[in-house]
Order: sequence, then C-alpha cells, then structure tokens
Amino acid sequence: METRPQVVDHAPASAPAGPEILHPRMVPLGGPRAHPVRRTLPQRHRSLIGAWCFADHYGPTTIDAARAMDLPGHPHTGLQTVSWLFTGTLEHRDTIGSHALIQAGEMSLMTAGRGIAHSEYSTADTEVLHGVQLWIALPEHERFTEPRFESYAPEPVTAGDARVRVFLGSLAGSTSPVPTSTPLLGAELEIAPGSAVRLDVDPAFEHGILVDTGDISVSGVAARDAQLVYLPTGSTSLTIETADRPVRAVLLGGVPLGERIVMWWNFVGRSHEEIVEFRSQWQRQATGDHSKAGPFGRFPEQWATVLPAPELPNAQLKPRA
Repeated sequence: METRPQVVDHAPASAPAGPEILHPRMVPLGGPRAHPVRRTLPQRHRSLIGAWCFADHYGPTTIDAARAMDLPGHPHTGLQTVSWLFTGTLEHRDTIGSHALIQAGEMSLMTAGRGIAHSEYSTADTEVLHGVQLWIALPEHERFTEPRFESYAPEPVTAGDARVRVFLGSLAGSTSPVPTSTPLLGAELEIAPGSAVRLDVDPAFEHGILVDTGDISVSGVAARDAQLVYLPTGSTSLTIETADRPVRAVLLGGVPLGERIVMWWNFVGRSHEEIVEFRSQWQRQATGDHSKAGPFGRFPEQWATVLPAPELPNAQLKPRA
C-alpha cells in the first residue's frame, strides 16, 4: 500500500447557485455510549456557510443511564466550538482550566486556536437534552491564537411574529458583544404558526437556516425538522413563512471565508501534513503522563480517560473551499 498516494484532482459536482436544502445524516457521537446526532454540515458539495464549518443537531433525547451525552476529553485546533441548548444542561471542562455548566439559552464559545481539549457530559439533573453543536473555522491570521472560553446569554427580542436570541453578530436590532474573527451571525428563532417574518440581513453574508421543529418556506424552498436551508449572498432580507406548527430554528450567516481548509476528526488545518502533526501531538499527550501539560494544555484531574484519535485514511486529505 502506498504511504503517499498521488493526489488526483476531480472537479466537484457543481452546487446550485440559488437556495438549496441540506439533508441531515445520522452520526454516532462520543465514546462507548455514543449519542446519535443529525449532521447537516459539512456536506460533500458544501463545506462552509460563511466560516461555519460544522453543524450537529441532537435531541430531544430522554437522558437515563443508557443514553447520555458522554464526550470524554478530546482535542481541537484551528476552530471555535459553539454549544447552544434548547433544553438540558452540559458540564464543560477544558485544558485551560475552564469549568462551566452550559444551559439552555446560553451560548458557550470555546476558541481552540493553537490547541485545546475539552469534555462535555450531560448533568445528573438533565431529563431531556436537545440542542446544536456548531463549529467556526478560524481564518489564517487567527487560527493559532491562544485558546479561551467564554459564554453569553442573549436577551430575546421581538421581530414581528418571531422571538429572536442573537448569540453572535447582529439581527433585528440586537447585537451580541462577543467578538468574532470574521463577520458572523448566529441566532435562535422562534416563530408562531401561520406567520411570515421578514428579517433584514447583510447582503455580503451567505446564510443557513437549520430547522429544529416545524415547517418553513424561504425563497421558494420548503424545509422541515432537521433540514438546513442554504441561501447564497446577495439578499438584503429573508422572509420566513411558517405552516401550522410553531417553528424553532437556528439562523447562521457570515461572509464567505475565502480560504481552503482541511477538516478531519476534531482538527481544522490547511494541509494533510498539518493534520498528521496535530494527530501525532494529541496521541503523544493522550498516551503520556497526564499530570504534565502538553501541546493541548493540562488535562483536568477529573478526566479518567480521553478519546484516542482514529487512524488516518490511506490517502492525502484535500483542502476544501
């Protein structure tokens, strides 16, 4: 078997120029007790919406001894993670000393930068867990920044028949104080049934509307539970129409990143060789002396175990735009 197979470029299938539906696929998340999630980003033909590079949607899941969110310590590089819950609570620990409870209606933003590791577990008092996990690709000038952790609980605002919580960027007269490395938008929308809500947006942004519950129509495209509507740049407003059920959705947006990224497992880099090095660094730290700090920080003493990295494929990982 070749250890460095030749890279052969094939033109990807062209993505539609207008609105499109991204359908979710089921993915097991975590360690021994994998938690099933619905993943809508990335897709084979669409890797990014702005700098948003990953979208997992999970629940509502009844939490018991057999089903819980159980994510032991694992690494990240070159990205930011956004946790947003509709119901339930997660306990977060990381290798820069952060310990926090992630609760419904409060965004947690973890900047991995040059490297961090964290764990997330549903708490003992969580009966139903329901939310989204999102990733943001950091641009070249920020991707090796120092890691950090912050949280923000936005106050809801009203826009017609919608209640809006803006956790990143600006929408409907509400602005999040949390800075971003590229222009971004992240907001939860709750819309009454039988409504048509118009939201003014930045025409330089592309957008994605991830439907949690309900049925919507936007720009002539219909979507429902767990589907994501992609909308290209150029629109100064979005009109979201709802059917006979209340709608909850997450609106994502941003200026196209304009950079090619390599995303594999929990790492975002720019080349195959970078990913190989990130994996090697993690494996050395994960199998070494956990009492000592490493490239991904110092493991919390509460961690009895960490996740090993999977094997790399026998092929060159290719950057995607």
